[in-house]
Order: sequence, then C-alpha cells, then structure tokens
Amino acid sequence: MEYGKQLYEGKAKKVYATDDPNLVVVSYKDDATAFNGEKHGTIVGKGVINNRMSNMMMRILEEQGVPTHYVEELNERDTVVKKVEIVPLEVIIRNVSAGSFAKRYGVEEGIVFDAPTLEFSYKNDDLGDPLINRYHALALKLATEAELEQIAEYTFKVNSVLSEYFATLNLRLVDFKIEFGRLADGTVILADEISPDTCRLWDMDTNEKLDKDRFRRDMGGVEEAYAEVMSRLEGK
Repeated sequence: MEYGKQLYEGKAKKVYATDDPNLVVVSYKDDATAFNGEKHGTIVGKGVINNRMSNMMMRILEEQGVPTHYVEELNERDTVVKKVEIVPLEVIIRNVSAGSFAKRYGVEEGIVFDAPTLEFSYKNDDLGDPLINRYHALALKLATEAELEQIAEYTFKVNSVLSEYFATLNLRLVDFKIEFGRLADGTVILADEISPDTCRLWDMDTNEKLDKDRFRRDMGGVEEAYAEVMSRLEGK
C-alpha cells in the first residue's frame, strides 16, 4: 500500500494518508508521555509491541461483535485502519481502584469494585482532558444520546471480553482508556489502541504493574514490563 502525506502526529502515533480515501496508515512510535504531555521519554520497542498487541485485541473484539477500525497489519509498526472522525471523548472503564481514581477520591489502590465503573473525559489537551458526565457530553455536542448509549454498550463489552482474555494470561485488567470514531456514514466503531500504554495490567499473583505506570512513576523495568505482556500474549 502506498503511503501518502502525514496527516497527524500524536503523542504515540503518526497517521498517513493512503491511495484509498477511506483508509489511513497508523505508525506506532516509541515516544512516551505522561501527565497530559508534561513528562516525556522513550520506551524502546513499545511501538512494535503496541501495534502488534492492539491488532491482536482488535481481531479478538471483532470476533465478539465489537466493530473496530482494524483492517490490516503491514509490518511490525504500521497498520491500515479505517478513516474515522474521532468522537472527542476518552472512555474509561475501571475494575479496580488505581491511578487518578484513587488520587481523586482518596482511596487506596487495589480495591476491586463490585461492578465496573464507566467514566468520560473531554478529549482536550488544553483543558487537561477533564472528567465529564453524559449530560456535559450532550451539552457540548460531543456525541448524540444514541452514540453515547452505543459507546457505553461497546465499552462494557470490550471490558468483559478483554478481562476474561487477560485472565487466561494471569493478567488483571485493572482499567483502560479507549476512543471511538465515526465512519463516513455515521457508524460508531472502536478506533484506538489497546496496549500497556492505555491499559493497567497487573500480574494476578503478585500485583506487579506491567504497564505505563512503570514509566509514569519512575519504577524502572518499563521495557521489560511491556515485553512480558507481549510474551504472555504470544504464549512464550
């Protein structure tokens, strides 16, 4: 597939046009950021792991009835995806207290919730991606009521499918962030990565953190943690 001009560069990915107006190429970088871009660094090899892991998760989710933007993996860093208009919401599921939830509400990390919680953040770097509710989303016209219902339904399904899958790898899906996009005809689909950048994954026996928190909190062993997740995915 012919790559065209670069359309976008974000914190973790670049997006290129293709010869098909309905498709783009996403290229995963090793750049790492945290705290809304205040902390910068590099996690060697994470672009390869995030690309391959995301594509594996997308294929699993497609099989379970969740539509995604995934089309084809081109190489270890680049993947063809459907072109979408991103819904400006970060959609977060929490199964266990951790990170900003624990800090915001003054609770310890590691509390297993009776049921998963759903959060929306307004995807806006200048405002620091503030937490909002569905009424705010409607007032700001970020999505319609029908889209919010669909997004919530898909997100809970993603959580169910992936929690069960990761458990087979002895990984607990603590929480995750995903984003959705609209196709040209308005159909809403999952249009984000699923990786140690966007998921908190803890070893089920030791609670060892195997995700980007190791970078955020200067815990060391970041590359090793990402590699460990990939190794389990590959059954090594």
